[in-house]
Amino acid sequence: MAGVAAPLALHGRRSLAGMTALASVLLLLAVLASLLLGAGDVGPARALAVLLGAGDEEARFVVGSLRLPRTLIGIGVGLALGVSGALLQAVSRNPLAEPGLLGVSAGAAFAVGVALWLGASTATLRVAVGQLGALLGCAAVLSVVRLRGVGSDPVRLVLAGAALSALLASLTALLLLFDQRSADEIRFWVIGSLSGRRLEDLLAVLPSLALALGLTLWLARPLAALALGERVAAGLGHHPGRVRLLVILAVALLVGAATAIAGPIAFVGLVVPFAARSLAGPDIRRTLWLCLPLGPLMVLGADVAARLLVSPAELPLGVLTALLGAPVLVAVVRARRLPTL
Repeated sequence: MAGVAAPLALHGRRSLAGMTALASVLLLLAVLASLLLGAGDVGPARALAVLLGAGDEEARFVVGSLRLPRTLIGIGVGLALGVSGALLQAVSRNPLAEPGLLGVSAGAAFAVGVALWLGASTATLRVAVGQLGALLGCAAVLSVVRLRGVGSDPVRLVLAGAALSALLASLTALLLLFDQRSADEIRFWVIGSLSGRRLEDLLAVLPSLALALGLTLWLARPLAALALGERVAAGLGHHPGRVRLLVILAVALLVGAATAIAGPIAFVGLVVPFAARSLAGPDIRRTLWLCLPLGPLMVLGADVAARLLVSPAELPLGVLTALLGAPVLVAVVRARRLPTL
């Protein structure tokens, strides 16, 4: 058996490496498209000239000051939402668990909306407040998961998350009625978009992203053991309760950071882990690894499409991710047998 298992394991590693390499190449193409394409007057030829070290002043400003920060923020947001979705699905053992569907993003959005309403303007404060809101939303979600008869039913869990999201979205909308001065800023931010974001916003969340990714790297093995059952995980020396708490912390850091700089963007945390599991199998370690390029690939691809579909105007990024994610959600729900994790 050992002689058979070794070649299979080697084949699995090579297959994962090949899929990761392909996803990385596609991500590089998406990055190039994000730098070259836009809704304004600077077309691919002028943008390419800037990348080659030439170009006129307007093109250098558009590429260097607008498209480059937008692209880097898209990479960070996609990575954060993709990994957080995989973590949520693994810890809840539910293929429909996703930050946007379960109220985690809505919690972060409401918290940041309150901060903006109270006069917050610095990116660092928005990040801390967003992470606090995501932490509370994530705790509420996992509390529902622990309730008998809800956590075991993916559809009922999504319905509970939708109710929480609707409540928090209504409270966020109320903020627009109390203060017209901050209403425009909240309305611009809450639709979910990479447009108009600054590089300083990304720099403010880098420490949180680094900490969360470090936690995720450490949690990969305990989560793989937890997929075999709590007793097995405990027998292997892991502590399921501690693992869940650390997952809550990692998801809060990731979703709070992404929501603070780009607003609530739904379905990325559903589509990316779903695609990663379809390609790499149910092992959470392989899924997380493949989420690293697939998350930014989805966000950048949707953002480029949002710029071009109604040019010279732009669609909100959240609209495009919803169009991509809704069919996946319907397909999973309508499946004769829902996949288990």
